[in-house]
Amino acid sequence: MTKICFILLCHKNPEQVVEQVNLLTGAGDYVSVHFDANGSALQFAAIREGLADNPNVCFAKRVKCGWGEWSLVQGTLNALETGFATFPEATHFYMLSGDCQPVKPVEYMHRFLQDSDKDYIEHHDFFESDWIKVGLKEERLVYRHWFNERTQKPLFYGAVKAQRALGLERDLPADLQIMIGSQWWVLRRGTIAKVLELLKKRPDIIRFFRTTWIPDETFFQTLVLHLVPRDQVESRTLTFLSFSDYGLPTVFYGDHLDFLLAQDYLFARKISPEATDLKAALSQEFLSNHEVRTGPDGRRLIAYLNGLGRVGNRYGERFWERGSRIGRQNTLQVVLCKKWHVGKRFAEQFAQATGIRSLGYLFDESGTGLPDLGGLEHSRPKRNRHRRAFLKLMYERFETGALTICMDPSNLETLADFAGDSCQLRVLDVDCLFDDDYLVGHAQRIGLSDGATDETLLLALRNGIRSDREALKEMALPELHTIREQNDPDTNALALAGYLKIPQHRAEKIAASLSFE
Repeated sequence: MTKICFILLCHKNPEQVVEQVNLLTGAGDYVSVHFDANGSALQFAAIREGLADNPNVCFAKRVKCGWGEWSLVQGTLNALETGFATFPEATHFYMLSGDCQPVKPVEYMHRFLQDSDKDYIEHHDFFESDWIKVGLKEERLVYRHWFNERTQKPLFYGAVKAQRALGLERDLPADLQIMIGSQWWVLRRGTIAKVLELLKKRPDIIRFFRTTWIPDETFFQTLVLHLVPRDQVESRTLTFLSFSDYGLPTVFYGDHLDFLLAQDYLFARKISPEATDLKAALSQEFLSNHEVRTGPDGRRLIAYLNGLGRVGNRYGERFWERGSRIGRQNTLQVVLCKKWHVGKRFAEQFAQATGIRSLGYLFDESGTGLPDLGGLEHSRPKRNRHRRAFLKLMYERFETGALTICMDPSNLETLADFAGDSCQLRVLDVDCLFDDDYLVGHAQRIGLSDGATDETLLLALRNGIRSDREALKEMALPELHTIREQNDPDTNALALAGYLKIPQHRAEKIAASLSFE
């Protein structure tokens, strides 16, 4: 009889995790949970408490996971090993994320897996296929990657450049044909046993993949095809997913119910956290004995619709036309500061204290360290033309409901645009003191001066700063908080507590550490 052990990788929303696990185990299946160690201990404790009476769940050793890093594979291995040892009756192991939901009844899943008796893992030859569309390819394997491409971009690409210049290419494991494909797979117990046994005998395999880039797309794909006859492995995922023309996963909402139920897959990702009606309907379908029906491949339809806006079709929607609002569910924190280096530093300090990511002067400067967005990361004019839609894209890209951006106080037109949105907007006005040397340097940076001190110019700049401050007050923003360089830390702490929505004692600690220089 088929018994599934779901390998659940999650990093947020404890209540949702508990609900998801209880649903998946309700028909007698099992779940092995890996909760990202970047999540708080309190969140993990809430999950364990919520599932304390569920005998069909186990918890893997937690590791901090980063996109593109070995840590994602390590977390998966931890969950696999724990689930494999804890649930000896599990016949299949199904990889899921916290954003996945079933689109077929559980009884149908059991019959399907039992009748097919195959492994399902997408696999293509790494070097011969065109699975990688843009960016690094061979460099993923032949060079060693110690840094995170998203959070340590200069170090990541600097290390690649240095290895290329020094000719430090490494050999691939001689007996392995490197394969690549989606990380969402379903494997039989016998296959998992072979993988775990091989890793015990071959520490060199983990050594190699530990420093490859995005190993979750190559590690299991390579090992399964190395160990299992090819006629027993289907090169497909049983989880329905698709990506936009900007490399972002398609997000599903309530009006996608019929579309998802018609797909020839067992699960779908990624379901919007706000789509409670969709989740409820899919949960009912999971527990039902409804007759299964399938329709046309949804990925082709989505790819067609995505393409309409990319091939010159005048009426094809682009991302900014599909979402011109940030959204009432999202919080936008703005740090207004004329001294950009101070604004960035403050925003990073706030990020460390609250966990809310800062994107810097997103609409004021071109180089902001954004991830690959099909060229948008380098196009400040385009970001400004479609600023609300671009911010909505950022919330989806980083899977968050709160972001911080910095803005120059002269950019009040953009701030006014955000104030007209339904999002939860909070603004921190950073009132710095400006000596003549700073203003002369500022005039140079914006092309108004060659470095010579001009009293008339300095007066004009001071008047401009004063005018911006008056205009900000006239906007009458409901959540405008101000900290001043000349204030004592206790006074600034009051403003920070309101802006960051944190207790006063934490705000006092932050205020005491701020430097306006």
